[in-house]
Amino acid sequence: MENFTFFIIKGYGGISVGMCSLLLLLRSQRRNRLAKPVLALILCGLWAVGLRAQEKWSPVGPPGGDARALAAVPGDPSHLYLGTTNSWLYESNASGASWHRLARMQGSNAYVLDHILVNPDSPTTLYVAAWQADNPQGGGLWISHDAGRTWQESAGLHGQSILAFAQAPSNPHILFAGTLRGVFRSDDSGVTWTQISPPDSHEIHEIESLAIDPNNPDVVYAGTWHLPWKTTNGGRSWSNIKRGLIVDSDVFSIIIDPQRTKTVYLSACSGIYKSETAGALFHKIQGIPNSARRTRVLRQDPTNPQVVYAGTTEGLYKTMDGGRTFRRMTAADVIVNDVFVDPRNPQHVLLATDRGGVLASNDGGETFAQSNTGISERKVEALLVDRTDPQRIYVGVVNDKNYGGVFVSSNGGRTWAQQASGLDGRDVYVLAQTSDGNLVAGTNAGIFELNRSADPPVWEARNEIANTITRTVTETHFHTRVNVEKRTKAPTVELDGRVMALDVSGDVWVASTSYGLLTSHDKGATWQGGPVMGASDYDSVTHLGKLVAAARPNGVVLSEDSGLTWWPMGLPKMLTRIRRIAFAQDGTLWLGAREGVYFSRDKGKTWMWVDRLPFRDVDDLVVDAATKRVLVSSRNSDQIFAIDPKTLTWNWYQTGYPVALIRAAGGRMVAASVHHGVLLEPGPTGEKLAQTGSVPAAQ
Repeated sequence: MENFTFFIIKGYGGISVGMCSLLLLLRSQRRNRLAKPVLALILCGLWAVGLRAQEKWSPVGPPGGDARALAAVPGDPSHLYLGTTNSWLYESNASGASWHRLARMQGSNAYVLDHILVNPDSPTTLYVAAWQADNPQGGGLWISHDAGRTWQESAGLHGQSILAFAQAPSNPHILFAGTLRGVFRSDDSGVTWTQISPPDSHEIHEIESLAIDPNNPDVVYAGTWHLPWKTTNGGRSWSNIKRGLIVDSDVFSIIIDPQRTKTVYLSACSGIYKSETAGALFHKIQGIPNSARRTRVLRQDPTNPQVVYAGTTEGLYKTMDGGRTFRRMTAADVIVNDVFVDPRNPQHVLLATDRGGVLASNDGGETFAQSNTGISERKVEALLVDRTDPQRIYVGVVNDKNYGGVFVSSNGGRTWAQQASGLDGRDVYVLAQTSDGNLVAGTNAGIFELNRSADPPVWEARNEIANTITRTVTETHFHTRVNVEKRTKAPTVELDGRVMALDVSGDVWVASTSYGLLTSHDKGATWQGGPVMGASDYDSVTHLGKLVAAARPNGVVLSEDSGLTWWPMGLPKMLTRIRRIAFAQDGTLWLGAREGVYFSRDKGKTWMWVDRLPFRDVDDLVVDAATKRVLVSSRNSDQIFAIDPKTLTWNWYQTGYPVALIRAAGGRMVAASVHHGVLLEPGPTGEKLAQTGSVPAAQ
């Protein structure tokens, strides 16, 4: 369908304007009969923005995610801080049993908070050093003098990726930072900084680890992405301390025995090393397999120097005899970023890990359990509210392997339970609910349905593609040999690719997969289909009765026979990236795209554009049957919109976090943030938190 008519629907709700715009509107009152209502609406919106800024949406889980660094207040090991991979610092006053968000380092949502330091002379003074994975100039040092309530960035390290950070044990005013450029020192508690490694050095840069002699702050060990170095005179000269090391070893961690300062442990990508000659000679410690040799952190028991923990990319190891033997204490899938050993109770050990968040042990590392209450760092890609019980929320997460999968809350997000048996560490990109209430998950490797009758419930594969093919055969009819076309079953194919979208709410199930568009007429037992219009990259599917629509980045296809045949739908020419498509119950087709929100009431012959929304880069769009609203969000915005499809008026909400997905749960909105798990609208119902806007039709 090449020809279609295109209309623009203009809206004025939810737009913040400056005083200059207000003056222009005032001057035009007599000339424009719309000016007064528009002005009133804007003024109302400005008031509402200020009101809502005090009512932040709350990240409520599922608990866990990536944890990077742990630090305790000196003298009070029950008071802890935790660094994450998205600029947030957490605090615990319960020895890590529960956590709460304390502060976000300003400037980016993607700072990796790899080092936290609490000043022993002034425990209300905190230092947080950060770097950014995708930006070598992203990072810096933040300092708080009021226990984390307010922060100031250290100007001397602005824009530097800080990979190592240390304090001189003999003088807490002396600090050291290891950056991509080299080693820096501050003698005034971080106010000013001086580079003490040669600025033009071709070797002493990309500093991954630092250790300071307990008695002499001029003795500094620095580990690089290549080899370790040492200075004994405050940086005036440096020597390479590589004897005994396998060359080209990234040096992740260096620690000095505080009682025997010539004893130095060093971890590198080639293994763990020990020196008893202050680094003059190292020898490799045996006991940790080569597969786990990326030892990210070494931590000595503060009460027993013979006990050392090694956090690796394949679990936690522990030595009880100063490194002669090591034993693995966790499963091999635990990636350890930091280790905390309680100085008052060395049996209490905390791990900061990828995917699993914080793991806690009360028996010296013999057993561990997740300790993530209050931590919300999951990357949620699927969000589903049970249609019969709005308090029951399901989410699918990615990147977390066996710590991820599907989580369910039965009480509106207050508590969560993992429900991932059978998924085997797969990423979950979409969740859908069948007409009889069961759950179906689309993963990075196939489709799965939850078998609730199993104990515990288990996800079972629904991945058999059983197409039919037409072939020509020769048969004898009435004594004559003739060619006949017959439809026969093709060889079965097992779907093992990415699932982008699912709609299983009707008798016919529809799935968009890396194999193509698939339909099932037997509740997922078998699937039929493949590429449509030569393409398999359909990001969104929707169906209403026998009508099925699927959207790919630059096109939409429609079927009127439950997916047996397809035809391309006419679209506005200015569309450059389509992301979501959804049918309303009246047959209206809604579309979310880079250019905004569109809808058609005649299967694409004509389209109308919802203009003047504060954002147009729409990532998620759903038609909510319970509220009869079209819910819209963008990953580039913390705002969400609920459009009434009949009156073309809309409510908008400000969450305080970039939003990936938006749903309605009874009288309350629930969202999936880009980095912080599930967000819950404040208040018992939230009906007073939405700002009303309108989308009047163009004259």
